[in-house]
Amino acid sequence: MPTVEEKLAAAKADLAERDGVLVAFSGGVDSSVVAAIAHDALGDDAVACTAKSETLPEAELGDANRVADEIGIRHVIAEFSELDDPNFVENGDDRCYHCRTMRLGAMFDKAAELDIDIVCDGTNADDVSAGHRPGLRAVEELDAYSPLLQHDISKDEVREIAEAYDLSVADKPAMACLSSRIPTGLEVTEERLSRIERAETVLRQWGFTQFRVRDHDGLARIEIGEDELSRALDEEFVRAARDHLTDLGFEHVTLDLHGYRTGSVSPEGDADEASNGEQGGTTRERAGGDAHESESQSEPLVEDVFSTEYPTGGR
Repeated sequence: MPTVEEKLAAAKADLAERDGVLVAFSGGVDSSVVAAIAHDALGDDAVACTAKSETLPEAELGDANRVADEIGIRHVIAEFSELDDPNFVENGDDRCYHCRTMRLGAMFDKAAELDIDIVCDGTNADDVSAGHRPGLRAVEELDAYSPLLQHDISKDEVREIAEAYDLSVADKPAMACLSSRIPTGLEVTEERLSRIERAETVLRQWGFTQFRVRDHDGLARIEIGEDELSRALDEEFVRAARDHLTDLGFEHVTLDLHGYRTGSVSPEGDADEASNGEQGGTTRERAGGDAHESESQSEPLVEDVFSTEYPTGGR
């Protein structure tokens, strides 16, 4: 069984044989490690490329710029819009496939502009066994190269390599595009994406680190990580969240007592929420829902959260 150091050396030697590579770069730990290895192997012949669209939070673009500077790799932006594709907008079970196809397509277009033949992505060895991931089909169809997968580098090993490169994102949780906050079957619109991003910006400014704001057609369902949930149960937070999110256009604001669960509005087993290329997670992360979904396809895709009758204390 090769050690992490041996796998890293093999991946670096592999990329060093290429004339140049463009790395699909979200600024998350997987793509950052690929970018660091590529830059180590190829120097200026390695380029990191971030796809900018309505589903990418502005804060994530800022992180990508910062991490690219840490690595020292050339960083370029490819702009496109998933909302141009009606298959994406309708938000079916294969939304991630259409998103990933467009995102990687933008990468290949940018690579062609730069006269680069190879586009690398951050798929790691754990991703292929982590459940239903339609986005990985796009990686295969477009023939993107996945050095972490090719050299059997797991998510835990990715983080170990990130620490060896002294990357600030070594412990960064998996991130997903904003469309993952919209329940399957409910159209993805610019209005919904915008209010989700602004709502999550508020939570980030208040110091929360692991959270989601799900948009159930005007109802905001706030998920907070277990370690921070007690803060969200404070009456002052409740009032502030209600007032701020209502001002952003949500009609109702709720706190999910299950806490943070990645992909909790998607079909069962759909672990492809992290459609910017940062799928999967460590065993600890997956235990919190990072690689498994909680919705059953036999249930309505868009639930009427007001239809349930709850027992009263007198029963």
